[in-house]
Amino acid sequence: MKFRGKMTEAMCMRQFANVILTIARLSKLCIIRIAKDFMYLIIVEENVTIGKPMVWGVLEQTHFFNEYSMAGVSEEQNEIYLEFETDVMAKSLSSLRVAHGAKSVKMKLTNKRVPCLTFEIQLSELSNSRFCVHDIPVTVIPRRDWTTLQEPLIPSYDVSIHLPSLKLLRTVAERMKALSSYIVLLANHEGTLILKVETPDATVSTHFKNLTVESSGGHEDSSDEFFSARVDIKKFVQFLTSEQVNPVKVVCNIVDDRMLALFLVHEDVILHCFLPAVAP
Repeated sequence: MKFRGKMTEAMCMRQFANVILTIARLSKLCIIRIAKDFMYLIIVEENVTIGKPMVWGVLEQTHFFNEYSMAGVSEEQNEIYLEFETDVMAKSLSSLRVAHGAKSVKMKLTNKRVPCLTFEIQLSELSNSRFCVHDIPVTVIPRRDWTTLQEPLIPSYDVSIHLPSLKLLRTVAERMKALSSYIVLLANHEGTLILKVETPDATVSTHFKNLTVESSGGHEDSSDEFFSARVDIKKFVQFLTSEQVNPVKVVCNIVDDRMLALFLVHEDVILHCFLPAVAP
């Protein structure tokens, strides 16, 4: 297995570091899937040996890398799957998030007693040190486990609605988190979104109106009907920290009483977050 890539565009380096920081806020561990045309970031539900991905990130390599070459485990299975600790990588790439922090960064798969993703960062002339190397230990995922790490199949959704400002939503959800461990998201085809928590003593809700509805989802005759999903509020708040990626849009797909599928889109970066509905 071989992999080597190089980034020289300041915006791309900063964007890559922001994506890794977002992933670090969602989970302690992440699997990076390196393929010929794309790089995937996969988070599986914690404490589950074999489970469906909770987060599925897609990065188009031509957008980020000026140089990119890889050779997978075989010609037929030309991919590499590696697991790494997200906070270690996020800290190692912190200089990329600073204006004029780095001139370029090389990313490659190395073997330094253990497999590593090595980042060779050429710092800007404004820095005292000119060159910095970070070796991030990784675990190679065997081929027998690849089938559990494929993109989740999304059931036909009932409503697809654009979310308002993630910063605003996070402020609301953070306050609701003090009241309950779960939050209910309700939306209809008239562009109304409701965030609601329920306790034995009170029900608290916040309403957003006139939002963009992306698709009818086959419910043209019931535009005022609400569809909902009750999810873990901590995981929902964690997803809302992805605001630093500066998404072009964030779409919330609701499969009634089954799933919340959140899609964050920014140029050549797509992050999908799948939150299963929890019964009351």
